[in-house]
Amino acid sequence: MKIHLFTLCAATAAAMLAAPSSAPAQDAAAPQIVKIKAGYTGGLCEGPIHIAHEKGFFREEGLDVELLKLEPGANFEAIAAGQIDASFGLLATLIQPLSNGLPIKITSGLHTGCDKVLVRPDSGIKTPADLKGKKIGVPSLNSSPIMFARRALAAAGVKVGDKDSEVEFLVFTNAELPLALQRGAIDAISANDPVASLAARNDGLTVLLDSARDKPFSDQYCCASFVSDRLVSSEPEAAARYTRAMQKAAAWIQKNPDETARIQVDRKYVAGEPEFNASVLKTFRYIPSVSGARDAFAITAGELKDIGVLADSVDVEALKRTAFTDLPGVPDTVGGN
Repeated sequence: MKIHLFTLCAATAAAMLAAPSSAPAQDAAAPQIVKIKAGYTGGLCEGPIHIAHEKGFFREEGLDVELLKLEPGANFEAIAAGQIDASFGLLATLIQPLSNGLPIKITSGLHTGCDKVLVRPDSGIKTPADLKGKKIGVPSLNSSPIMFARRALAAAGVKVGDKDSEVEFLVFTNAELPLALQRGAIDAISANDPVASLAARNDGLTVLLDSARDKPFSDQYCCASFVSDRLVSSEPEAAARYTRAMQKAAAWIQKNPDETARIQVDRKYVAGEPEFNASVLKTFRYIPSVSGARDAFAITAGELKDIGVLADSVDVEALKRTAFTDLPGVPDTVGGN
């Protein structure tokens, strides 16, 4: 019995002596917390940035992220001014600013879908070609909806260049778009979700084109994560952590659209009804992919150049190379079903 007690005491003493030397090694292995600022504008499809924050994916990657609410379209100015380090954006809206020197790097595609073109059910407009000679309302002249409309109309043989357009694009706020269509001031609207889906439900409008369902657009990534050039050059690991967290969050949304919509509304990231918002989220594919974003970028940039949105002098392949960056430890694709 004395021998057993001696052995137990010796083992306990050895453990106590060993504990201090093992603790520092454990602390050293933990990732150092890095603080960055990320901007968002309150769109439904921005779910990855909301969920990465609310579900702890940023913290899991060793990031302390301060989220800043920006006005729609203000994230380019904010990142160029150094007010934010990272954000979320529509690929089609990034291409022209990147060709003009916007100091960012795209890091991963996050989902497909989110743009629609709608018409009145009594308009007689049945195909994209029927929009020739018509007026189309858009939220801005550099928005994803106008880029989507231009691409779809060009594919249908309608001229949409700045100098030879066979349609007229008019700018209205998101709140004004459905009303302007109902009053006959315009013949169609092109808008992001949930604005477009709400207009279809509440105003009885007909969806003519849907980037989430109509090929080839439904197979192409529309939204991506991006970071500032400064963050990539000074803290590439922080840029990688941000991207991995956004990818994890996007993959989580694919499996949990109902909870995502509830969190977005409850935490006041997005307005609306959780049930309806979830039904819209389910039309997107949140399967994050770096190569998918590169492919969509090249296709969209090539089409925008053919249309005349990009200058003839722009080398699309060279622009794609400078628009993206390879970050340490970022997988090409996460999730999938």
